[in-house]
Amino acid sequence: MAILTESEPFTLIQHPIKKERELASPVLKWAGGKTQLLPQLRERYSPKLRKGSLTTYIEPFVGGGAVFFDIVNSFDIQKAYLFDTNPELIILYKVIQQDVESLIKELLKLSNTYLPQDDQRRKELYYEYRNKYNRFDKHIDANGYDSDWSKRAAITVFLNKTCFNGLYRVNSKGEFNVPVGRYKNPKILNANNLRAVSKLFEIAQIEQRDFSQVLKYADHSTFIYYDPPYRPISKTSNFNSYHSLDFDDSEQRRLRDVFVKTDQAGAHQMLSNSDPTNYVDDLFFDDLYQGFKIERVSASRRINSKGNSRGEIRELLVTNY
Repeated sequence: MAILTESEPFTLIQHPIKKERELASPVLKWAGGKTQLLPQLRERYSPKLRKGSLTTYIEPFVGGGAVFFDIVNSFDIQKAYLFDTNPELIILYKVIQQDVESLIKELLKLSNTYLPQDDQRRKELYYEYRNKYNRFDKHIDANGYDSDWSKRAAITVFLNKTCFNGLYRVNSKGEFNVPVGRYKNPKILNANNLRAVSKLFEIAQIEQRDFSQVLKYADHSTFIYYDPPYRPISKTSNFNSYHSLDFDDSEQRRLRDVFVKTDQAGAHQMLSNSDPTNYVDDLFFDDLYQGFKIERVSASRRINSKGNSRGEIRELLVTNY
């Protein structure tokens, strides 16, 4: 594999991006991401998206953004609102939106530092960067902007591409605690995709906000997709948490209340969550979203510490159309 030097950045951009050929895709691998579920979600998107009458898209738990990219690549969306409570995620997306070339340069440096090393040195570098990442101020206001954020955002991408299974997980202190992975040639830098994502982000308002902020923007021209931290389907199953804040049943009920209010505002909505009936007779969501359309779909759960726990499970999809 040829290693690029900092003096050769333009070898990565031999051809200009063409919207019809360069379709943006998620920048991060994300625990609970919806890439594998997209075919089933597409079948259930609101018909009004295809008719072009829904021109605003909102995703209040954006995560890796697989559904955002799918919808904006496919339909005529004029404005998007992307929210999450994770400051590192919002910082990354803001850097991509406002100064993608600086992020590309930082990722190029990281690639050139990491890829030529042997396994032992790679491991040492990974934990050095993980420790640095965990020393960042986790109470930062990610709704501003700082030109120095490109270095911080680059470490987010680096850790995601080189950690075990690409699993974003933090402990109760908000510290990233995933061990190093064993990839031979991780693709730390995908410059073409970063530029394509930056282009799509031109229509987006990206903020570190609570999901209730959707109430400010929901109307008859809006499609909303909710992908909240999933309710654990057993007492020991809580791998979907990607933030140290607990998203308990009271938060699930508060989300339902927002879903009801945005329904009353005329927005078309889709919501994903775990299906407790995979293992126990628990109709929590059936009761919670009574009156809305509830479907059960098969999903592949790939990220799990126990290999024999991977496989097909049911997830819930709730829509109001």
